[in-house]
Amino acid sequence: MQPLKPMKKCAFLSMDSLDGFVSYDRLAFEPLQTLGWKVEEISWRKKEVDWSQYEAVIIRTTWDYQDDPQAFMKVLEDIETSKAQLQNSLELVRWNLAKTYLKELEEKGIAIVPTLWDQKFSVENFKSWAKELETQELIVKPIISANADFTYRLPINSPETALKNIAPDFQQRPFMVQPFMKSIVEEGEYSLFFFGGTYSHTVLKQPKSQDFRVQEEHGGKIVAIEANAQLLKAAYRVMEAISPQPLYARVDLVRDQQGQFVLIEVELIEPSLYFQYCEKSPALFAQALNASIH
Repeated sequence: MQPLKPMKKCAFLSMDSLDGFVSYDRLAFEPLQTLGWKVEEISWRKKEVDWSQYEAVIIRTTWDYQDDPQAFMKVLEDIETSKAQLQNSLELVRWNLAKTYLKELEEKGIAIVPTLWDQKFSVENFKSWAKELETQELIVKPIISANADFTYRLPINSPETALKNIAPDFQQRPFMVQPFMKSIVEEGEYSLFFFGGTYSHTVLKQPKSQDFRVQEEHGGKIVAIEANAQLLKAAYRVMEAISPQPLYARVDLVRDQQGQFVLIEVELIEPSLYFQYCEKSPALFAQALNASIH
């Protein structure tokens, strides 16, 4: 009888507490175990971790990294210099950390939600943004953000006092300004998932009544759907513009006023992968991870 092959060790990078969040990552543990992986979740804030004990470290539910992005990146750099293989790669994380990557994708021909970039929030600038974007409502959010933190939906007739109250949130945060896309509340936001470059599944995220945030933590409704050809084509174009190929990617698309799908963002750091909504997806993810580690 041949001796049992030792299990490979994999760490899913998480946070100190997931209270108040919804995570489906543990659905991938069993298919990974079948492929010879032992998985444990570990907070990115934990001190003095020997990352070299793992063959792979997968960035997963680090949903508070935006509170201290410099410390987060330092942890990823430590992992990168260890014997463990970091996924997604440090190169991709650096590129995806600030939403200014959308500029680069737009230059490659990807249709994005029209976006302005600024570092000074003022009443005067607010009025000029609305005029330039030709919209009745604006979305303002930091270029480094997650969970819709510090994200505001602002009608162009917002009282000056309200705008002045918001301004301190952006005093030290470069930010982006976009027209509010009505289709988010009328239809929803589409998320398409790719593992190792292979399409897995799609969900439609819809905000609760009187809200615009689609995350489950904010009451958003999530449903699995079959992506049509137009939606898949738009997502594949985004994936083809990304290099190197990520282990996992979530492409978020919304329909514009002309009925075309435009990119809101592509999530390569810590996207929820919504395994719960596609029975085959945990195994597809496990297979992609297993194939990517060398």
